[in-house]
Amino acid sequence: MAILGPQLVITMVMASFLQKLFPLYSFARWLLSKKLVRYLHPTDDELKKLAGIPANSYKGKGRKREKNKDSEPFTVPKSLELDLDKAEVVALDMFPLHYYKDYQWLMDFSLCALLVYLMAEAYYFFLPQTEFNLSALWVLLGIGFALKILASLTGMYFRTEESGERIMCIAFGFFFLVMAMGVMLVDESKLEFGLDEAYKNFSINAEEFLKHQGIDSSGPASKYTFKIIIAFISAIVGALLTFPGLRYAKMHVDSLRYSKGSYFKQIMLYINFTWPMLVALMWVKPIMRDFIFLARLPSGEAFMTSETFETFRFGIIIGGAFLRLTLLTTHLQSHLNLAYLKVVLLRKEAGRISSLELQRMISRVFYYLCVVALQYIAPVILILFSALLMKSLGQMNLVRSTSYFSTAIKSETVITDAAKEMV
Repeated sequence: MAILGPQLVITMVMASFLQKLFPLYSFARWLLSKKLVRYLHPTDDELKKLAGIPANSYKGKGRKREKNKDSEPFTVPKSLELDLDKAEVVALDMFPLHYYKDYQWLMDFSLCALLVYLMAEAYYFFLPQTEFNLSALWVLLGIGFALKILASLTGMYFRTEESGERIMCIAFGFFFLVMAMGVMLVDESKLEFGLDEAYKNFSINAEEFLKHQGIDSSGPASKYTFKIIIAFISAIVGALLTFPGLRYAKMHVDSLRYSKGSYFKQIMLYINFTWPMLVALMWVKPIMRDFIFLARLPSGEAFMTSETFETFRFGIIIGGAFLRLTLLTTHLQSHLNLAYLKVVLLRKEAGRISSLELQRMISRVFYYLCVVALQYIAPVILILFSALLMKSLGQMNLVRSTSYFSTAIKSETVITDAAKEMV
């Protein structure tokens, strides 16, 4: 208990909050409730009135026949002028939604994991780290839950009767496999993945472990086998992110269409869209690290030290994740507006449509709201928690002196030495 005292207390408190408090005051529910507007599907009476279908009335024994007749689907013209009613999304509307429990669990657990991580970092800021960091376990669980939900969402496309989604997912999986194998061939001086050093440390530790077990071995796997395994894992993750990426691209285009009057919001949307590419470029050494280190201040000092660059790279990930969470409702509202767009496009078609099919077409948009929310937020949690895990396991210190602080210290040292010489 003395070894894991403070961390164990924090973990138990957060686990209690996650079990007792968050079902009543859910962070996931708060993100969506009273911030979105959904479109309501028209009732049968409204469709009959607009289509000019008479509503016959029966008396006596005919009432039962009238009830059965009204429950049967009927057809209406596709060019029907529908004026869809709007309603504010409240907490009670979200309970029957598809994947709502998964969405609530992922968001609430991610918040708890983030709080545990921040408190653990504050604890290690004042005391030396001489014990196991339990916040890394929370972060690992968050990554696992995000991958599990992404796999479940991808499996949903494999269970459909149409084969187009399955073929696209498999094709993108092989595409990312080829791309990952190509990246594995790039020299470490170009990409800062650190795979060579990671394999070296892994082989040394594995060899020592096998020697303690009485097994004479040079290591568990060769370097190329290690990289092939990494490539296959990258291909699987890329396949899981295929449909979330396509969904996000569609919502981004729609969000730009609805934000034409606000230039600031459009800029934020473009930054949000290019954020993953910027994060990937931060690990390309000739583009970012070498370019920044070549820059010089007027005093001749380097613009940024190595420690400052690590902090800057980590801050880009944190800031981008916060920006994407801030724009969550904007993208989800663009998804809910698809119900109105589908009705507008339906008016341009000729023929008739079943009343039941029309109602399902409109209500299905809101029914899959949590699925869209997961496809938007799960990749962000995956990137954010991977960065937090890299920070913890890589022993990164974000409060080290930056270039500006180091420059100030050097200037102060020069002034002090000059004063001593004058004396």
